[in-house]
Amino acid sequence: MLIIRQSLSTLLLIAAASFQISAQQPADQGGPQPSQRNPDNTGNANQSSAPALAPDTIRPNYTLGPNDQILVRAPEAEEINEKPFRIDGDGNVNMPLIGRVHAAGMTLQELENDLVKRLREYIREPQVIVTVVQFRSEPVFFVGAFRMPGIYPLQGRRTLVEMLTAVGGLQPNAARQVKVTRRAEYGLIPLPNAVDDPEKKVSTVEISMGSLRENVNPAEDILLQPYDVISVGRAELVYINGEVGKVGGIELGERDSISIAQALTMAGGFTRDAARGKVRILRPILNTNRRAEIEVDVKRVFEGKDLDVPLLPNDILYVPRSYSRLMWQTAGQIILPMIPYVIFIAAQ
Repeated sequence: MLIIRQSLSTLLLIAAASFQISAQQPADQGGPQPSQRNPDNTGNANQSSAPALAPDTIRPNYTLGPNDQILVRAPEAEEINEKPFRIDGDGNVNMPLIGRVHAAGMTLQELENDLVKRLREYIREPQVIVTVVQFRSEPVFFVGAFRMPGIYPLQGRRTLVEMLTAVGGLQPNAARQVKVTRRAEYGLIPLPNAVDDPEKKVSTVEISMGSLRENVNPAEDILLQPYDVISVGRAELVYINGEVGKVGGIELGERDSISIAQALTMAGGFTRDAARGKVRILRPILNTNRRAEIEVDVKRVFEGKDLDVPLLPNDILYVPRSYSRLMWQTAGQIILPMIPYVIFIAAQ
């Protein structure tokens, strides 16, 4: 028995030494680290900004119509370069060198392509840019994660829901809050949570898409005014990293937060090597590039002994690896194959 005890003690010392060597290796060999992700850059993309836009700030899909006035920039064609042209009542525009072009119903991009084709009869590689300098009716601007962002004419009394339908609604990964920015000369946005900014001469308000959908006649379905800017960003995320089934981001949608238990369930739960008592929340510190660290014993949360903790937009939930479990796994891998030899030596 003395020989067996001495042999087992020796083997445990070997296992401990092996664990020390593995623990001293670089951290990136022990599992994913929070620094492997940089969600700040992604999260910032979710924040929408809605400045007052000039007519030529958004170009691609505005559809031209009668009484729109356009400006053509074509440096190689002096006859039309930097010249304004108005689309007549029949939808046509007459240009020197080119002649009559039926522009109504075309987008700006389509008209540019058409003018390039016509100018190729006279110029080898023509360059054409068309901008709208006067709209047939006042425009509104849809900016961000809409299915068809762009400039749209505001013809008659159009509500927010009507115009959202006209632009095809939101993209699947859009946030569930839209922001409306209105110029001061058109009055304050008529909602109690609207914010007036006298310095910028605008008022702004954030409107929940859920409220617009769920109510029969929502107060948030406001009448739009000329030059209103309606903007929406990407959905805000929280990030799960470390010893979980699926590393990645979870969209909050219309929620302000999500609990750790919910986030872990959506991430496929813990791996078998997870240190459940030392889960960390890495939370952005406002106006800095640093993060505050909050340690949570999720094991106690799941046992009902502690309250769950909400995760906020752009939080990282990091689940570290349990090195005590790794030590016993390493010891087992070394000791178990050697037990027959120990027994054989003891029997001699």
